[in-house]
Amino acid sequence: MRILMVEDDEHVAGAVKRGLEAEGYAVDVALDGTDGHWLATENDYDVIVLDSMLPGMSGEDLCRDLRKRGDWTPILILTARTGSEPEVRALDSGADDFLSKPFSYEVLLARIRALLRRGREERPTVLEVGDLRLDPASHQVWRGEVPVELTPRQFGLLECLMRHPGEALSKASLKEHLWDFAYEGDLNIIEVYVRQLRQRIDEPFGRRTIVTIRGVGYRLDPAGG
Repeated sequence: MRILMVEDDEHVAGAVKRGLEAEGYAVDVALDGTDGHWLATENDYDVIVLDSMLPGMSGEDLCRDLRKRGDWTPILILTARTGSEPEVRALDSGADDFLSKPFSYEVLLARIRALLRRGREERPTVLEVGDLRLDPASHQVWRGEVPVELTPRQFGLLECLMRHPGEALSKASLKEHLWDFAYEGDLNIIEVYVRQLRQRIDEPFGRRTIVTIRGVGYRLDPAGG
């Protein structure tokens, strides 16, 4: 899952980026509203986290412009202001959620998970495709009743596939969801992680859940027996 963090405090932005990447998310960071607006309009994100007070363009104005463009990516606005007025202003700009600073990282992470479940439509707390289950909150995966251990990157790849069951996803789109904007590695890295993932969730169980679509990418087959 790919997240855009627009925050002018480099310390806060860096700390949140490191924490989210440790959870398996890909995170792009912009330090002002202008760069944040460019990234948000040029790339596909699963969640956008905006500070309300940004140089160049405020978080509320950025959010308002994205909504005018028909972009309904879930947005969480952060603010150091106190009182109800900032929250009202953030939500009225089109944001999905609001969080006051200073905030607990665990609360921020839970809010992001909630927004990921919502996406552009309501999604379940635990993802289920066939007998595969994935819990984004606890970072646990099961094949039937058997727990499966995955690295954060493998987990992120499986989560992306499970959020789009039956859909053919290109290597490029998977790469965009697994690595940040600055990553320039070869698309073949996706093949490496797909192979590793098959060794964890398919081969030990005699399944063929992850299907290669020649010339396109990969698809998670809900019936993959």
